[in-house]
Amino acid sequence: MEAVDALSYRPNVFARGLASERSFLIGLLYDNPSAGYVAALQLGVLSRCREEGYHLIVESLDAQNPDLGHQVHSLVTESKLHGMILTPPLCDMPAVIDALNRAQTPFVRIAPEKPLAGSSDVRIDDYKAAYDMTAYLIGLGHKRIGFIKGHPGHGAANARFEGYRAALAHAGLPLIDELCVQGFFSYQSGMEAGERLLSLKKRPTAIFAGNDDMAAAVLAASQRFNLKIPQQLSVAGFDDSLVAQVVWPRLSTCRQPIKEMAEAAVSMLIQKPAEDGVMERRLDHELVVRESTAPPPA
Repeated sequence: MEAVDALSYRPNVFARGLASERSFLIGLLYDNPSAGYVAALQLGVLSRCREEGYHLIVESLDAQNPDLGHQVHSLVTESKLHGMILTPPLCDMPAVIDALNRAQTPFVRIAPEKPLAGSSDVRIDDYKAAYDMTAYLIGLGHKRIGFIKGHPGHGAANARFEGYRAALAHAGLPLIDELCVQGFFSYQSGMEAGERLLSLKKRPTAIFAGNDDMAAAVLAASQRFNLKIPQQLSVAGFDDSLVAQVVWPRLSTCRQPIKEMAEAAVSMLIQKPAEDGVMERRLDHELVVRESTAPPPA
């Protein structure tokens, strides 16, 4: 130990891997246009990896690439990863799952659309979270609530829309097609969807966007229409990413504990799995009310 101190010795991660037959490398794969979401994920994974003495490899992939499966297989075989963390929509893509199974690489899926036999995942109840936000807006007195859908390839986006629809039905309000506009979780798609909703002859009094980036874009679009937020239009988002707290007015949103979900995924990869190798974690969401929502104008 005196020699260790005198020479400022630090273990070499690759030498550790040779000695233990473990690479001490964890991969994170993503294809998501929301920088805030990706940053929170990376922060969570990195912080937990450091605590456990692991290193992180981050790869951005194109979910539409026909060679996606080959890319994933090459990545895991060449780097000898200990395990992989998959985010939407990659976590639901058969090509990605098959590539990891062929390479016998353990993986944990974050926010998948459906459970998968033999795989571990961590998620929140996106359906209930969107239901709660919609019910909150209805409770304020809103009856015309616009909804901007997330990317159709993301399972969570579908669950959030179903939660919105269920809350309307429970309150006896109709689902109005013109108030439901497709977005893609990007700021630009939120801007286009917001302008479309605000251009309606009978515009909504509140807009609930499938993530904070799109909700922030609605705030910007509202300036074009000279609308005061929240006096003339309420705006709500989803995730509680950094953008929800830096725009003005600050966004009311559903807090998805992204950093904690990422930390849990790392722990699930490192700790000893259950007998069937499957672990599931369900984390709680939280309704965060800020200045962007209020009762509708009289």
